[in-house]
Amino acid sequence: MGYLIVWEFHPKAGLESRFEQAYGPNGIWARFFRRGEGYCGTELVRDTNETGRYLTIDVWASREAYEKFRQTNLEEYNQLDRQYEEMTQAELKLGMFERLGGKS
Repeated sequence: MGYLIVWEFHPKAGLESRFEQAYGPNGIWARFFRRGEGYCGTELVRDTNETGRYLTIDVWASREAYEKFRQTNLEEYNQLDRQYEEMTQAELKLGMFERLGGKS
């Protein structure tokens, strides 16, 4: 569980509930990613200081697992992205991160 992709989202007013369902750990994106070998899960967090700001954290076993899945499923990935971008007013990829350390 060492590779994380972090996105920042600002759903459109009134669509927060739909957004949370689609982007949460049991939403359409997580179900899509579950088909990929090496997918470990998705977290959705809401900012407690800035109304309407969310982060998603997609966790993969490795960068290679994520890249392989994305490349193999790029058409469907882009289709989902287009389908669900209508509910957000802003979307920003904050980065791709590797976990350091770990359990001994």
